[in-house]
Amino acid sequence: MSPTRSGEQRRDFLNEDGEIARILEIKSGMTGGDIGAGSGYHTVRLSPLVGRTGSVIAEDVTRDYLVELARRVTQLKLANVKLALGEPHDPRLPAASLDAAILVHMYHEIAQPYAFPYNLAPALKPGAPVGIVDLERPTEQHGTPIELLRCELSAVGYREIAVYQLAEDSGYLAVFSPPQEASRKSPRDIVTCTNR
Repeated sequence: MSPTRSGEQRRDFLNEDGEIARILEIKSGMTGGDIGAGSGYHTVRLSPLVGRTGSVIAEDVTRDYLVELARRVTQLKLANVKLALGEPHDPRLPAASLDAAILVHMYHEIAQPYAFPYNLAPALKPGAPVGIVDLERPTEQHGTPIELLRCELSAVGYREIAVYQLAEDSGYLAVFSPPQEASRKSPRDIVTCTNR
């Protein structure tokens, strides 16, 4: 996937990052995960929100995106940003490291939609919100129908908290809480949802 979905000025005008941060209650001292960070639009905006006592872990499965993001982070002197190279089935993040995670316009690109959230769950602290932003359209048209998202995440054991409509063409923000260890279903035990 291209690291930029639309121009950053347009996204700023629509207050995309502000709405996500407000709804997920991201604040100083927290560790936020920007999963599928791409060019780092949200990474660089989360950094000042969590402050010097917090941190942002920018994860992506594409090394070239992280190389470019590292340059951007260095140029902006964002000392509280850490980069993490994940795999298509596993974001490879430290256990209980995240107070909140966002996956913005990238869920439809996940090649293994049961393994990836299964392997993300241990990185989330108990009750940490997971905010997924996507468009209400088929995955082959770079979106995720909300019913498919609900089905796939609930199959792994995530619980839906709420769904919000974002401004204009920004899509929806679906908020989930992670599964507890006892309720987290292994991908091999899951009856898959409707085909992507």
